[in-house]
This record gives sequence, structure tokens and C-alpha cells, in this order.
Amino acid sequence: MAQKPLDVLHNSLESPVLVSLRGGKEYRGTLKGYDIHMNVVLQNADELKEGNAVRRLGMVIIRGGNVVFISP
Repeated sequence: MAQKPLDVLHNSLESPVLVSLRGGKEYRGTLKGYDIHMNVVLQNADELKEGNAVRRLGMVIIRGGNVVFISP
């Protein structure tokens, strides 16, 4: 049986994820929470550029309207 997108997110709680945003920004961190609008909370987040961490941000909230994909 195929999983729904929010089921995949639920299974990824407390796990590292990669979040890609419109405009090409990417963030990597531990998924702490999400909602039905795909707003996500990451802990120990890093901003990435070309796959390499460029800045440690700590805890961030990412607005769902900017999310292109979330990869567990």
C-alpha cells in the first residue's frame, strides 16, 4: 500500500531530513515537527550550498509554501 506524504513525514520525525526550498536553498536537520501546510521545524539545522554546510542555524521553522521537497 502506498504511503501518503504526511505519513512519510510522520515516520521521519526525530530523524535527519533534507529540505529544499524555492530559490535553491537547502537545509539539513532533525525533523522535530510539521503541520498540514507542510510547515516544518528542524533542530540542529545547517544551511547548505552545493551540498556543503555553510552556516549552522540551530532551530528553524520553514514555511510550507516555500518547500519544494523533503527527503528523509
